[in-house]
Amino acid sequence: MSTTSVETAATHLLERHRETLEGALEAIATRGYWSPYPELPKAYGEEAPAAGLQAFKDTLGQRFSLEQPSTGDWVGSERSPYGFELGVTYPRADIDALIAAATAALASWRAAGVDARTGVVLEILARLNARSHEIAHAVMHTTGQAFPMAFQAGGPHAQDRGLEAVAYAYQAMSAVPEEALWEKPQGKRPPLRMRKRFTVAPRGVALVIGCNTFPTWNGYPGLFASLVTGNPVIVKPSSRAILPLAITVSVAREVLSEAGLSPDAVSLAVSGPGERIATVLAKRPEIQVIDYTGSTVFGEWLEWEARQAVVFTEKAGVNPIVIDSTDDYRGMLANIAFTLSLYSGQMCTTPQNIFVPREGIDTDEGHRSFDQLTSDLGSAIDELLSDPARATAILGAIANQGVIDRLEGAAELGHVALESKPVEHPEHPDAVVRTPALVTVDRTDDSVAETEHFGPISLLIKSTGTDASLEAFRRSVREHGAITAGVYSTREEVRRAAEEAALEVGVALSLNLTDGVYVNQSAAYSDFHATGLNPAANASLTDLAFVAPRFHVVQTREHVADEPEA
Repeated sequence: MSTTSVETAATHLLERHRETLEGALEAIATRGYWSPYPELPKAYGEEAPAAGLQAFKDTLGQRFSLEQPSTGDWVGSERSPYGFELGVTYPRADIDALIAAATAALASWRAAGVDARTGVVLEILARLNARSHEIAHAVMHTTGQAFPMAFQAGGPHAQDRGLEAVAYAYQAMSAVPEEALWEKPQGKRPPLRMRKRFTVAPRGVALVIGCNTFPTWNGYPGLFASLVTGNPVIVKPSSRAILPLAITVSVAREVLSEAGLSPDAVSLAVSGPGERIATVLAKRPEIQVIDYTGSTVFGEWLEWEARQAVVFTEKAGVNPIVIDSTDDYRGMLANIAFTLSLYSGQMCTTPQNIFVPREGIDTDEGHRSFDQLTSDLGSAIDELLSDPARATAILGAIANQGVIDRLEGAAELGHVALESKPVEHPEHPDAVVRTPALVTVDRTDDSVAETEHFGPISLLIKSTGTDASLEAFRRSVREHGAITAGVYSTREEVRRAAEEAALEVGVALSLNLTDGVYVNQSAAYSDFHATGLNPAANASLTDLAFVAPRFHVVQTREHVADEPEA
């Protein structure tokens, strides 16, 4: 397809989705609620649920063809946390061939221009949205998320995060004019006149390293931010959660081909058992942008070793809650209970350390001692999860044996005030489902409180008072990182002190949440996810700073002949 034909096709795509783009641009400016992608499964039509489930089932036990460079081998060993093998195999990555193909695609993808690239990625997002039911089942059966969360977080909310990145990138790139006439007066002499052309130039090939728990929600911002700014993207999924990102890459390659562009602007890198190709890819000189969510150890390795690339990492953190007082005791308990239970605490935003004065707190129901609060929170969790059907819809299933091992060793952390219990899944008897454990710790400076215990383990930590709680909040976030923090207090001076502490250490703060919003939720277009100001993330993952390092502007200038006199 000729360059003109590509531009025409892409312009058509941009106009098709113009309203969506303008809505996103307005939303990131006003920070109010907005989304073009419905989060309710019923919104996709009566036939969509059954069609999506069938599409998922049709992939099981099959080869997932992508028609991209590979070794010719087929690999894959995904197992559903709900108790069965997926049996899907994927083309094994030939790293040299994938990088060569992505590099070859760069020139035409760059030349397509800002509007064309934006039109293409908006079409990709629209098609992913149409397949939200299928993607939800893929997310559910690779991550262990319950279907309601897998649908929302894996589908529409992930698409929102991708669109948010596109909006920021489009805003930044559109601020650069394509062309300018430069005239400098020279007194009595004719002015100096130059024509200047400005081209948004990508850094190079980008690498997205996926995580097991939220492959699309955490993967889409980097994928779409790099793609729309002109960087071809190689997606390296977690070996336990390949399918959601394989579907994503397949859709992207389909849209690129239809637009007359090289599908190798997006590819999937799947490795065989025991192969660690993420480390190999990350150090290749062609890789100029890396996005990663996962362990602190590997995140820090990327930041130190992949020096040729701009590296965006979201790593482990120790998210705190400080409880000083409340005027809605039951609402606070219910909110925290749900927060600790959602997806079995396997979210980067889930609180771990709950700091409470050893003398207890004042509430609308009277004073509550530390032990009473601990008991009441345990009761709130038990009540929330008393019905197995409801419990499994909140908890999901646990995919990682390391989480189970930590639960089994909870007694080594302190006094177990609420034991984790197994829950039988009414539809999937082989699923591993566990309720949260609550452990009490006697000191804020205990080494246990300074360590992340990923999964449904939360620590109730005794402090000498709220001032000490806030100081522990500062120290733990500064030294170990956090994505979120929560504070409960009826006192204005405490709330202001908490805000100051959050500003000092760079963490998003939620005050007195008692209703249907939870500290571990993040709303696209409105909430800023991470700040880049503490060790849990080296960049804010939802602002201009997240997209701007992915491109530069290269100019060409030449003299313009003097205009002939009339």
